[in-house]
Amino acid sequence: MAQGHYYVPHTAKWPIVGSIGLFVMMIGAASWLNQAAFGPWFTLAGSAIVLVMIFGWFSDVIRESQKGLYNEAVDGSFRQGMIWFIFSEVMFFAAFFGALFYARMFAVPWLGGEGTGAMTNELLFPEFDSAWPTAGPGQLGGGFETIPAFGLPLFNTLILLTSGLTITLAHWALKQGKRGALIAWMLATVALGVLFLYFQATEYVHAYQDLGLTLGSGIYGSTFFMLTGFHGLHVTLGTIMLIVITLRCMAGHFSKKNHFGWEAVAWYWHFVDVVWLGLFVFVYVL
Repeated sequence: MAQGHYYVPHTAKWPIVGSIGLFVMMIGAASWLNQAAFGPWFTLAGSAIVLVMIFGWFSDVIRESQKGLYNEAVDGSFRQGMIWFIFSEVMFFAAFFGALFYARMFAVPWLGGEGTGAMTNELLFPEFDSAWPTAGPGQLGGGFETIPAFGLPLFNTLILLTSGLTITLAHWALKQGKRGALIAWMLATVALGVLFLYFQATEYVHAYQDLGLTLGSGIYGSTFFMLTGFHGLHVTLGTIMLIVITLRCMAGHFSKKNHFGWEAVAWYWHFVDVVWLGLFVFVYVL
């Protein structure tokens, strides 16, 4: 309904549905990590509920937008919401980058006897080599090899950088009203996102089967898979979002001046690109 100059949405069931889905998924993931038999099923069920919520809620928003219920005030609130959402994602990844920095620059050298860790080193881990990467004192995480930066990771970097270019060209086509070019560049961006995910999955299989690099490979394995894994999850979500707005482009939902739904996804995709550059440098190269 409308109140004054601002659209107030009707009562929606989606917030509670999303909360239930996230709760079930959290219980499932925690149980799965603790090897409970029901863990995978709860995780799958929670994920399915969250997906239903996402598609249902966004369908409602798209229908309301197409009906012309949103004005400039609503558009502004959407932009602010997306900005704060991306900021929260920046803080999310900053926590994991911070963990990597702390482990590499402070914790591992300290366990090796540097600074105030001299007595800890002598009493607990006298033979610990503080060189990076490490599986931990006593090689508790097992032996492993790292993935060379200038192989598949470099190729994936080029893929994501190219996708940033294609989505920028798509934006240019949208603002010029060139629908054919818009759809072509969007399809190219989607294809690059899928290609990135394929190569990342290939890298993970190689790491587990051939290199002995797993989530249990000490602090290096933990930080490697947490950072690259969560980034892969974001690329997956971003690719789904790209597919949705590509279909909307085909349906003619966006105009030269009214296309924030498209812009929001483009902002998110550029954020994903920037995070990967940080990952490539600090996880693979250095």
